[in-house]
Amino acid sequence: MDTKKRNSLAGKSTGKSQSAKYFASNPEARKKKNEYNKKYHSTEERKNYREELNKFNRQTEGYGDGMDASHTRGGKLTTEKRSTNRARNGKSGKSTKR
Repeated sequence: MDTKKRNSLAGKSTGKSQSAKYFASNPEARKKKNEYNKKYHSTEERKNYREELNKFNRQTEGYGDGMDASHTRGGKLTTEKRSTNRARNGKSGKSTKR
């Protein structure tokens, strides 16, 4: 294999968010956070929320089409690109500060 064409950064971490660094160095805090998330996501409200999105997604094009079920501001469901839905409000993991 020609080594000139290989990506020298492949398999190497290029950075972590502040929260990822914090939880990596504080295992007790990570444990507490995971316990909270487990409790929160097992509530009936969250189960119903996921059920609603999954049902809607099945009724449209289904899974594997690169689209997500997304709540609009009016509370209605619509489909949109997965990358758009998950990147809303700067939650992409990239810093918006410059």
